[in-house]
Amino acid sequence: MTSKANPWARSVALLAIASMVGGCSLLPRVGPNKSEIFAGSVQREGDAFIVSVNDRVTRATAIIPALGFSQDFINAVVMGSDVIRPGDTLGLTIWENVDDGLLAGEGTNATVLQEVQVDGSGFVFVPYAGRVKAAGNTPESVRRVITNKLKEQTPDPQVEVRRLAGDGSTVSLVGSIGGQGVYAIERPTRTLSAMIARAGGITVSPEIAKITVLRGSHKSTIWFQDLYENPRYDIALRGGDRILIEEDTRAFTALGATGSQRRMVFETQTLSALEAIAQVGGLVSTASDPTGVFVFRNEAAEIANSVLGRTDLVGAQRMVYVLNLTEPNGMFVARDFVIRDGDTLYVTEAPFTQWNKTISALTGTLVSVGSVTDAANTLSGN
Repeated sequence: MTSKANPWARSVALLAIASMVGGCSLLPRVGPNKSEIFAGSVQREGDAFIVSVNDRVTRATAIIPALGFSQDFINAVVMGSDVIRPGDTLGLTIWENVDDGLLAGEGTNATVLQEVQVDGSGFVFVPYAGRVKAAGNTPESVRRVITNKLKEQTPDPQVEVRRLAGDGSTVSLVGSIGGQGVYAIERPTRTLSAMIARAGGITVSPEIAKITVLRGSHKSTIWFQDLYENPRYDIALRGGDRILIEEDTRAFTALGATGSQRRMVFETQTLSALEAIAQVGGLVSTASDPTGVFVFRNEAAEIANSVLGRTDLVGAQRMVYVLNLTEPNGMFVARDFVIRDGDTLYVTEAPFTQWNKTISALTGTLVSVGSVTDAANTLSGN
């Protein structure tokens, strides 16, 4: 029986080792290796163009989202703070040079009319003066008109007209700002930057903050930093403007042998491949292959044609850009290559990483086989 047990145990060990060696490709790993990615190229009847990144490619793909106000917004002049508009509210005080006047009660010669609303047609109603055109005029002009109409009925009337904040001269601010709400356009807050300051300033990082202004059917967006770096973007406000402050929503996905595998939002207006690698914790020194840094992207046909030196491509193209950080200028190329919204950054494992996994798996298998052999010998009585 002894002579049969040992050959049986040796056979089990050999089968286990052969099975493990044959199944090395099934060992755990973070994703495809370089050979598998290159196997999916168009040149090998795949569906993606694989391009090694160089200075020419970085220039052809350096597309940064351009934000800015349209000329309609930029050319709008600052409104005079005294011009009355439909929806505004006026405050009127009328003095009469008699003890018992048209408006004043007995014992007083002053009448205060609080919050007189300018209607949609631009008129206000004043007792004994009738409907007076207010919109488009200054408080001084309206004062003279009311005075002239009242002097026909009461001696030497004195009129004061004050423009108060009203629906016709307010803007709304929402989003990532200190104080969301509706604010009146007043003399100190007639421009965009002044109004944002009035509302408490933004509450997100200035590097990735965007400002969107909606005016009627028109909409324009700028970077918050551009508002202060380019004075022409400090536009004049108009009643009814809606101002949205929001954080940039662009993001990329990091996978493979990197310090972190997850979706990452942009932390700056422009993001290079080198900065993206740093943002996810860098390469893993014990596992990453610096020659296998890939960026997966659906590229517009115009850019794809430029990169590939072609003119026949139509529609979005699947592109895989390859960065080799070990080349003499590899770090510079990675610094200049622009990451865009929706990109996937993937770093392959170094070849020795899979080799180490194979050795570890075989070592563990040999220990297991030894246990089986021991058990077989015990059962055989040896």
